[in-house]
Amino acid sequence: MHNTRRRFLAAGAGAAWGALSATSLHAAAPSPDSDGTPGKTLQLHPIGKVEKEGKVTRLHVHEPYAKALKGLGGFSHVWVFWWFDRNDKPERRRVLQVHPRGNRKNPLTGVFACRSPVRPNLIALTLCNIRSVSDDAVEVERIDAFAGTPILDLKPYIPGCDAPKNAPNLPGWLTGKKPAAPPAR
Repeated sequence: MHNTRRRFLAAGAGAAWGALSATSLHAAAPSPDSDGTPGKTLQLHPIGKVEKEGKVTRLHVHEPYAKALKGLGGFSHVWVFWWFDRNDKPERRRVLQVHPRGNRKNPLTGVFACRSPVRPNLIALTLCNIRSVSDDAVEVERIDAFAGTPILDLKPYIPGCDAPKNAPNLPGWLTGKKPAAPPAR
């Protein structure tokens, strides 16, 4: 994780995350229906938490979900969906545009067009290299989340589903190049 991002997350740190197995995460505001009017509030239940001990990083899965790890050891990579729990403040959920990577030299960009931890729903996504899978944990090479961070879901990386068929377009602030004209549609 970039040092500036780590400082940003640490600055927004709230109280320590409590007993994850008994905790639910709630959306700050009701999710809108298709016409934009407020709808139902979503409730998420963490399936585990990130553990870090020295150079070892583990995705510990709570006992009720441990059987869901069966077969994951046959994959080399796993998508980890996790919650920016230390950044969960109502005012931060209302921020819709940021300078990517906290760099004011980058153009003001919508949070849906970058990986900012400031967003309406604090869902994060990291592709991790799997080192090993045990009965209740996945050891990974690294993850850009803090120890104790709640894990929402795990999904195996499948090239045919996850890799784009065409070369991806990336904005200039990310590549360091002048932006190209968007493809004709």
